[in-house]
Amino acid sequence: MGERPTIAKIAEQAGVSVPTVSKVLNGRSDVAAATRARIESLIQEHGYRRRSASTAAGPMIDLVFNQLGGEWAMEMIRGVEEVARSEGVELVLSECGGALRPRQQWIESVLNRRPVGVIMVFSDLDADQRAQLETRRIPFVVVDPVGDVGDDVPSIGSANWNGGRLATTHLRTLGHERIAMIGGPIGTLCSRQRVDGYTDALRSSGVEVAPELIRWADFEVGGGYREALALLRLPDPPTAIFAGSDMQALGVYQAARELGLDIPRDLSVVGYDDLPVAQWVTPALTTVHQPLHQMAELAARVVLDLSRGKTPTALRLDLAVDMQVRQSTAQPG
Repeated sequence: MGERPTIAKIAEQAGVSVPTVSKVLNGRSDVAAATRARIESLIQEHGYRRRSASTAAGPMIDLVFNQLGGEWAMEMIRGVEEVARSEGVELVLSECGGALRPRQQWIESVLNRRPVGVIMVFSDLDADQRAQLETRRIPFVVVDPVGDVGDDVPSIGSANWNGGRLATTHLRTLGHERIAMIGGPIGTLCSRQRVDGYTDALRSSGVEVAPELIRWADFEVGGGYREALALLRLPDPPTAIFAGSDMQALGVYQAARELGLDIPRDLSVVGYDDLPVAQWVTPALTTVHQPLHQMAELAARVVLDLSRGKTPTALRLDLAVDMQVRQSTAQPG
């Protein structure tokens, strides 16, 4: 194809029109799968790089959340922004509207912007979206994967199983036996890992796992509130609740207040994440510290390294967690 491949030459080799190649380059969905695959293969084979207005605007990172808002997302944004600022890179924020995968319109805008890399937070890409980024040599990193992303995808997480075990062991050490667990969405990997750590800690300490004490909800206040009310209204309610996030734990606080229960005298509560709000509430929340800021910083450095042709020493990185014991847990009354 010569030294500088053009859209016209790619169209000629693929046996399609120039507009069809342009549609593929821009991530449009109105191209037949077989045609798209043929064009993508030629783009990758010849290393075609599309010039765009974003190049003149300077390098940028796309940071994508399944849902924006709240302190959890803000901690992630701060971590990525700190690295981006030091590297002279702009930051673009996107969200999936609560879904675990971005819409096709997002991939179209990304291919137009040509960022140096993409960071997916608690979200993922489908096979076609991954192929489109890979073909354009736009690296991506997944933070807190919602599922098994595979061995070939760089991902940053934390030791969720160990976090679940640490929280439950703390409550067992205080003497609690009737310990409930409110997990996050059952379809997400980190939620299942935390619940697995919880059940392992119970069994290891000689306590039988009670299925009625394991609940699943979203990671927000409402989910924690709803499931805590149900748990605390059981004929044999728990003396302690381990919530899968600090926001869920705030919902547990609200449910306990409505039922006239004192924390920690009547109910011990443990959260997860160690957001700033954990120290502001009364009583201050005992929680599992998840290094969100460091996870975000690491994701930004990995994606920038990949954009510069550097291969990370490990594709899967799980950072350590630890307990922050405060005033929301005590021995059962």
